[in-house]
Amino acid sequence: MLNGVSWLYGKIIESRNSLYNRGALKSHKLPAPTISVGNITVGGTGKTPLVAYIADYLFEKGETVCIISRGYKRKNESERVLVSDLSRIHSTPEEAGDEPFELAKKLKKKAIVISDKNRVAAAKWAANKFDVTAIVLDDAFQHRKAGRELDLLVVDSTNPFGNKRTIPGGILREPLKNLARADAVVLSRTEQVGDSEGAIREISAIAPNLPIFSAKTRIRSYVSLAEFYRGDLVSSSLPDERTIAFCGIGNPGSFSTLLVKDDINLVDTLEFDNHHSYTKDETRSIEKTAEQKETGVLVTTAKDAVKLRPDQFSLPCFVCLTDVSFDNEKGFADLIDKALS
Repeated sequence: MLNGVSWLYGKIIESRNSLYNRGALKSHKLPAPTISVGNITVGGTGKTPLVAYIADYLFEKGETVCIISRGYKRKNESERVLVSDLSRIHSTPEEAGDEPFELAKKLKKKAIVISDKNRVAAAKWAANKFDVTAIVLDDAFQHRKAGRELDLLVVDSTNPFGNKRTIPGGILREPLKNLARADAVVLSRTEQVGDSEGAIREISAIAPNLPIFSAKTRIRSYVSLAEFYRGDLVSSSLPDERTIAFCGIGNPGSFSTLLVKDDINLVDTLEFDNHHSYTKDETRSIEKTAEQKETGVLVTTAKDAVKLRPDQFSLPCFVCLTDVSFDNEKGFADLIDKALS
C-alpha cells in the first residue's frame, strides 16, 4: 500500500518539476544574490547549522544578510513574521517557528530573519525595508518559485537516502535523480560515520560532476538554560556527572552520538517528535526519569531550548551549542563568493 502511495507521490512531484523545467512555471529572481540550503529527504539533515555558518560568513564579508524560512509548525503559517532585525528579536518561538527563532538567537545583530511561506514576497519586502545585499533561503530545495544563484543540497551521511523511496514509504521528498538539480552537495555529520565513500559514490553515480563538500558537526560549547534564555551564549562547562539528554529533532540519534563523542557520561536520551513543544507534565517526567536513573544533569539542543524556560527544571539543564566545519573550507567559501559576484 505505502509503495503505491509513494509511487503516486513521486509522479505528482515529477509533474510539478517538469512544469518548472519546461518554463511553464517560472522561478522569480530575487532582489539580492541568493543561496538556498535544502534537502531531498524528510527529517533533520543539519541544515540549520549550515544556514548559520553561511549567514555568519556573509556578515563577516560586510553583507546585509536576510534569512527567509517557512517557519514550519509555527502559530499562523499564513502570516509573515519578522523574527529579528539587526537590533533585536521581535517574535516568540511559537510565532516564528523553531529553526527561525534559533537562528535569530544565534545570529543576533548579524542577520535579519523572516518566517514567510512566500519567499519571493518576503525577499522583496526585506530588500525594500532593510537594503538587504544577500539572501539565504532555509529549506528551499523544493521551493522552485524562488530563484537562487547557489542551490545547496544537504545530505545526512548517517542516513543519506533511507530505502530510496519517496514519502510515505520512504524518506525522500522527491525522486533521488533530482539531486542533480543542485549546484553542490554538503555531506553533513561525516564525523559520525567511519566511511562516507558509499554516499559519495551514490551521489556521483547520479551527478558525476556535482561538487561534494564534507562537513562535520562539532560542539562549540555548553551553556546553562538560564544563560541561553537570557541570550548569554558565553561558554560554560558541562558538569562531569551522569547525564540525561532529551530532544525533539529530526535525527535524535545524531545528538546522542555527538554527546558520546564529546565524552559526556550519557545515561539515556529521551526522544520526542520533531518540533515538539514541552508541557509541564513532560518536563516533570524528564526530571523524574533523571532521578530514577540517578543522574544529576540534563542536556538538550538549541532547537529545543528556544521553547523551554529555566523555571521548568529543578535539576541543572544545559544547552548544547553546535556549529559546522568543512574539510575544504576554502573551496566552500569560493563557492559562496562566486554566488555573490
